[in-house]
Amino acid sequence: MRSLLLLAATGFAAAEDGLAGWLRYARVDNDRSCLARLPSSIVTLNATQGLPVHTAGQELAQGIQGFFGKKLSIDERDERGRPKNNRPAKGGKAVTVGTVAAYRASHPREAARLPELGDDGFYLSVSRGSALILGQNERGALYGAFRWLALLGQGNCSDVTLASTPDASIRWVNQWDNLQDGGTHGSVERGYGGDSIFFWDGEVRPDQTRAGQYARLLASIGLNAVVVNNVNADPRTLTPELMDGLARIADQFRPYGVQLALALNFASPQTLGGLPTFDPLEPSVQAWWDEATNELYRRIPDMAGYLVKANSEGQPGPMTYNRTLADGANMFARSLKPHGGIILFRAFVYNHQTLNQTLDWKADRARAAVDYFDGLDDDFLDNVVVQIKYGPIDFQVREPVSPLFAHLVKTATAIELQITQEYLGQQAHLVYLAPMWKELLDFDLRVDGRESRTRDIISGKRFGRRLGGYAGVVNVGTNTTWLGSHLAMSNLYAYGRLAWDPDVTSEGVLREWIALTFSDDRRVVDVITHMSMVSWPAYENYTGNLGVQTLTDILLGHYGPNPASQDGNPWGQWTRADGDSIGMDRTVWNGTGFAGQYPPEVAARYERIETTPDNLLLWFHHVPYTHVLKSGKTVIQHFYDAHYAGAAVAQTLPALWKSLRGRRGIDRERYEHVLFRLEYQAGHALVWRDSINNFYFNKSSIPDELGRVGRHPYRIEAEAMTLDGYVPYAVSPFEAASGTRCIVTRTNSTRATASTVLRNVKTGVYDVAVNYYDMAHGNSTWELYVGSQRIGRWKGDHEYILGKAPSPYIDGQTATRITFRDVRIRKGDVLKVVGTPDGEEPAPVDYVSILPKGIVD
Repeated sequence: MRSLLLLAATGFAAAEDGLAGWLRYARVDNDRSCLARLPSSIVTLNATQGLPVHTAGQELAQGIQGFFGKKLSIDERDERGRPKNNRPAKGGKAVTVGTVAAYRASHPREAARLPELGDDGFYLSVSRGSALILGQNERGALYGAFRWLALLGQGNCSDVTLASTPDASIRWVNQWDNLQDGGTHGSVERGYGGDSIFFWDGEVRPDQTRAGQYARLLASIGLNAVVVNNVNADPRTLTPELMDGLARIADQFRPYGVQLALALNFASPQTLGGLPTFDPLEPSVQAWWDEATNELYRRIPDMAGYLVKANSEGQPGPMTYNRTLADGANMFARSLKPHGGIILFRAFVYNHQTLNQTLDWKADRARAAVDYFDGLDDDFLDNVVVQIKYGPIDFQVREPVSPLFAHLVKTATAIELQITQEYLGQQAHLVYLAPMWKELLDFDLRVDGRESRTRDIISGKRFGRRLGGYAGVVNVGTNTTWLGSHLAMSNLYAYGRLAWDPDVTSEGVLREWIALTFSDDRRVVDVITHMSMVSWPAYENYTGNLGVQTLTDILLGHYGPNPASQDGNPWGQWTRADGDSIGMDRTVWNGTGFAGQYPPEVAARYERIETTPDNLLLWFHHVPYTHVLKSGKTVIQHFYDAHYAGAAVAQTLPALWKSLRGRRGIDRERYEHVLFRLEYQAGHALVWRDSINNFYFNKSSIPDELGRVGRHPYRIEAEAMTLDGYVPYAVSPFEAASGTRCIVTRTNSTRATASTVLRNVKTGVYDVAVNYYDMAHGNSTWELYVGSQRIGRWKGDHEYILGKAPSPYIDGQTATRITFRDVRIRKGDVLKVVGTPDGEEPAPVDYVSILPKGIVD
C-alpha cells in the first residue's frame, strides 16, 4: 500500500520524522516584523548546568535562532546579578530568566512589585524588545521560557505581561513500560508507538537520550513527573542494578525539572526480599519498604514518589491479608514522608474473578471504586493521593464521571486520563480527546448541593486540599512520532495544557499545537482543526454510542469491533443486550444501584430515563430497541444512523488532508505518514459500521428504516467469485465479514486466485476497494487485476506500520480495506484477486467493491 502513496517531492518542505514534536522551532512566516522586537542577549540568573534555569537559557537561544535566524549570546550571572567569570555584562535589550529569589537578590526594588506565584508558577513580561521570565522555582522559570517560545512560534511577538500558576500540583505522566519485551503489546503495555524508551531485556537501556528528549517535551507543556514503569510492576525494579539505571533516567529528566516516579509491586517484600509476608501492618514489611525507599532516594534525591496498583486484576495488595486499601497506601506514605515524596494509589480496584451477571443481576464493576474506598476518607495519610480513572469502567469513548470524586473529601485525588488510545483507535484512528476531557473536568458533581466541578475537586480547591491533580497514561515508544502517529501528539499537548489550566479551550490548544507542529498557515490550521474536532464524535458514532461503551473486542486487543464479547465476560464491561432490549440498568429502584453512588442531585438525574441524557442512556438504563429517544428516533434506528454517519465523517478525512499537500509545514514524510493512517481509518470505520449494524440487526430482527443495513449493491462477495486455490471460510465473529464469510488459501503455500466477470458494470471510471484481513503472523501479498492490467500489489504488513494491537485471527481487529482510485473498467472485464499466503496468514479476502465516483459502499 505504501507504493500508492509515493509523491513527487516538488512542493514539499524538508522531511521531518516527528521526533521534535511541537518543539521544532521552525522559521515563522512573519519573522521580519518580529526581528525588531527581539532581545539581543539572554541573561540567566544563578544558573547551574543540568538544572532548569540553565536549560531555559539554552532553549531560548535555540528557539529564537530557529524561529527568526537570530543568534543570541547567553550572559550568565551569579546570585547577585554579577557576570560570572568576571566577564563584563553586555549591553542592549535582553531576556532575563531565573527564579524570583535570584531576581530579588539582584533587583530588590523591582522584585517588590512582582505578583505572588504559587508552586511551579512563572511571571512573563515582554516589553519593547526586553523580556523578564521568572519562576517561583527553577522549573517555573523553564515553564515561562517555553510559554514565551510557544507565543513566538505562532508569530506572536507582541508585548505581554502575565503571571501563571498551575491549577494543580500533580501533573504526572504514567508510562506502562515493562522491563523486557513481552507484556500485552511489546515492551509497553497498551503502547502503540514502539518499544520502551527506558527498558530492554530486563535492564535500563544504556543510552537514555530519548528519556531527555521526552522530558523536554513534557516540561514544555508544564508536566512535572513521569512514572517510568508499568503499574503491573515487576518486583525486580527494586534490585540495586535497576535502581542504578533508574538514577541514569532521572539524570536525563533533571535539566527539565521533570521528576522520576516509580510503580511498585505490592508483594515485593516477599517475592524480592524473601520475607514470609507482605502484610502492610507487619513491622518487618514496613521496614523493608523504608530501606528500599531510602536506597532509591540515595540515588535519586528528587524522586517524586510512587504509584501503586493493588488488589485489581490479579495484582497483590493489602486485602490479601484482610487489610484496608488505606492500610496499604499508608505503608508507602510512611516510607516516603521523610523524603517529601507522595504515593498515588490507584482506585482501579475490582475482582474479575467474582464478577458474574448470570449469578447476580446486580453485579456491576462500575460500583467497585466507591464500594472499595467508601468509608476510608478519614484513614489516609496526608501524602496519599487516590488516582481515579475518569469514568467508572475503563477509558471508554463515553462514560459518566466517576462518583468516587464526590466521596473523598479529606483525601487528595488525581484524575487518570488516557492519552494512549487503548479503546479509542490505538493511534491508528484519529481521535482528538481534549473535548471529552473538558466535558469530564467541567462536570458538576453537586457535592452537598454546591458547585463541585471535577476540575476543582482534583485541584484541591473545592475541599481545601494541598495535593491533587492529573495522571496521564501516555505510553510513548521508540517510534520517532513518539505515539505512533503525528496527529495523536495533539492529545499529549492538550493533556499538559489542560493539567496546567483547565480553562483553556480544546480548540484553542489544538490550534496552538498545529501552528507549532506544522505551521501557522491558515489553511493548515483550519483543516487539521476541523478534522480533529469532528474525530471524537465520529469515532463514538461508528463504535459505540448512547453510552453503550466502545464495542471493541474486550477479550483480545481492545481494538476492533466485537459486540458479542461485551457480555458474558469476567471484566464487567457489559451491555446486557438480548433480542428485545439493551443497556445496563444501574438505577437504585430496579438495577445495580450505581446511580445512587452520586450526590443526590446527580443521582436523581440519572435515576430516571426522562432526565438521563441520551448519550448516557444505555449506561444507566435497560430499554427496548424500540425505545424512543429525545431525538424522536428509536434506539435501534439511532444505532444504524449513527454508525453510518460516523463512518461517513471518516471518509472525508483523507480528502481534507490531501488538500494540504505542499502547504507550508506539510513535509513529504509527515504527509505520507498521516495520509496512510487516514486512509486506513476510513476503511476500518466501514468495518466498524457494518459489524455493529449487522450484529444488532441480527439480534433484534428490526430492519433499518432506510434499507442500508445488509444491502451493498456495489459489493462482490469473495466467496461468490470463481475460486482457484481459495476456499470459503466462516468468520468468527460472524459480523466481522460481509455475508459472514471470506476466502482463504487452501493451504499456506498455495498461490490462489478469485475472479469474476464484470457483466453488470457499465464501462467507465471507478474506485475499486478490496476488503481483506491483515493478520499478525504473516505477510501475505495480494494483487488486483482488471482485464489484462495489474491495478495494484500490496502486502499484509500492518503489524509493522500501524502500532495497533496485533491479532492472529480473521476478525474485526484485522479486517481492513485498500482502495484504488480512478480505475478504468470496461463492461465484461475480468476482475481478479491473486493472493500469496505467508506464514500463518492465508491471504484472506472478504469482498471487492466497484464504486462509482462519490459512492462509499
